[in-house]
Amino acid sequence: MKLTTLICCVYLILMGLFLTVFAFSGFDLLLFLCFGKQALYRALLSLSGIAAAWLLFWLLAFRPTDPLS
Repeated sequence: MKLTTLICCVYLILMGLFLTVFAFSGFDLLLFLCFGKQALYRALLSLSGIAAAWLLFWLLAFRPTDPLS
């Protein structure tokens, strides 16, 4: 479970970097890395939603911020 959470975090950080490049330059780095294949591009974008949902579940179920307060 910890490995899944780490993978999701790394994936969302990478997607954020790809989208930042696109926002600042207009060059879609993710589409370039997908070699222009729209099906793969959309699959990777939808995987971002799944990773975000997993992290939301993890934050709600395990409350990792409780020891901080």
